[in-house]
Formats: sequence, structure tokens, C-alpha cells
Amino acid sequence: MPVIEVTDLRKSYGGRPVVDGVSFAVEEGEIFGVLGPNGAGKTTTVECVEGLRVPDAGRVRVTGLDPVADHERVARVLGAQLQQSELQARLTVREALELYAAFYPKPADWRPLAERLGLAPMLGTRFGKLSGGQKQRLFIALALVGDPRVVVLDELTTGLDPRARRETWQLIEDIRAGGVTVLLVTHFMEEAQRLCDRIAVIDRGRVAALDTPAGLIRRSAGATVISFTPSAPLDDTDLRALPGLVSADVSAGRGDGRVTLSGTDETVNAVITLLARTRVTAHQLRVTDTTLDDAFLDLTEAPA
Repeated sequence: MPVIEVTDLRKSYGGRPVVDGVSFAVEEGEIFGVLGPNGAGKTTTVECVEGLRVPDAGRVRVTGLDPVADHERVARVLGAQLQQSELQARLTVREALELYAAFYPKPADWRPLAERLGLAPMLGTRFGKLSGGQKQRLFIALALVGDPRVVVLDELTTGLDPRARRETWQLIEDIRAGGVTVLLVTHFMEEAQRLCDRIAVIDRGRVAALDTPAGLIRRSAGATVISFTPSAPLDDTDLRALPGLVSADVSAGRGDGRVTLSGTDETVNAVITLLARTRVTAHQLRVTDTTLDDAFLDLTEAPA
């Protein structure tokens, strides 16, 4: 049985559908991503999973439980870090951990949790004095202090600098390695591509695609771009005959200008073979792969 099951979920505000028939399932041990533009319905969807909002229609189950009807039981197995979270500025890290641990009948020991998340040196520090990265670490700890089977992390790294963001990614991977299933809501493509086993792309309240990051990239209309300056002239006919070629700019390929080719991995291999056969050196060689950004743009509509 999946840890999370969402079936034909619907939620409207003022007669406008925000979530319009969303369905997906999260398997135990996954990092499952929910990706989409701002206003696509991501946060409303996960708030229904958390039991914070009541769906208008559809079915949501967390470890087989209804998050609304069985809210107290769900709260014991699900930890959550909300998109916008704040604590009282004078509350210390220790006090926050002790307070949240008191909410659960069988909480995790917050001391090793604080150690693992790098919070041990700042237990006496007040929340208002923490950096953005330190606050995010604390929110992760508070989401885990109930010893949950599944944790929801909503826009966890928004506002963090690149170093703090990458450190947070490592923490998420460590959480999964500890046996916790992760539902990750994000709009950062690099984050989703690195962390997620599978991704549901939500656009305008509906699931536009559900696949692995690699699977979503394969669906993209984008192509691999190969560009280089040849050390000697290359035959236009040979270049245009390359397998998997989508487009070619070979007008300058006479030995003193760049050649730019768009194709597939097969095209890249064929270019390497052609250069080796003709004994031509590729100067300033660049190979740019299709990314999750490309797939995202293909799968979602531009704002009206």
C-alpha cells in the first residue's frame, strides 16, 4: 500500500478550481516531488494531504488514514514543514524542540536529532537570531521530532543562498536514508532533479505529467546541443547525415568558424566518431544537455 494516495482531488475557492482532479501515489521510501509554477495548486494539494484543508471532492489517504477524519492519528505518522513558518522570536532552539516533542506520545529523542542537523551548538540561541539556513534546519527538526513515517517539506530552500541550499539537500537525502518517506514541494528544477525519485508536475490545478526526472526530460522537445570550432574543414554532407540530428548550423564550418548541431546522445557519439575518423580537433567543444527546466517549460503553460 502506498504511503500517500491522492485520487481525483478537487478544491475551489470562490468558485475557481485551484486543484482540479489531481491524482498520485507516493511509495514508501521515496522522495516524491510536487513541481509546478506559482499558483498551480501545489501547496493546496499538500495541505489537503496534511489535513489542513478539507477537499471539496476526491480521496486522500496517508498510511491508509483520512487526514481530516483521522487527523490525530495522521499527525502521529506525518511531519510537516510549512511553506511559511515562524516561531516566537525569543524562543530558543532547545525550547522549540522540547515544546514540539511534548505534542507527541512517543516523540523521537530531539538531542541526537539536533546533533544530526547541526543544531547542537545553538540550542541556547533564540529563533530571532538564527540565519535563514539555521531556521530551515530547525523546521526540519520540528517536522521530524514526532518520529514520523512521512514528512512534507514545502518550498524548503526558498530564500537560501547556494551553499545553504546544497547543505539542506544533503539533509533531505539523509532523512530518506533514515527510512522516512519525503513529499517535497518545490519550484527549483535543480533541486527536484537532484533529489526526487519521481515528480508530479502540477499545472493549473492538474497533473500535467508524472515520471522520474529522467523520464520527464526524455519527454521534452529539447535537444542536446553540440558546438565546436573544427581545426580543419568538415564536409557539410557528413555533418547533415549524422544520426539523430535535429538541426545544424554548418555555414561557418570551414575550419575557422563554429559548428553548432542540435540532436540526441546518438548525435554526440557520431560527432566524436566523425572527428576521430577525419582527424579533426574540436576546439572549445561544448555539449549542453536537455534539463528539467526544458521539460518543465514544455509541460506547463505560460501565464495568461
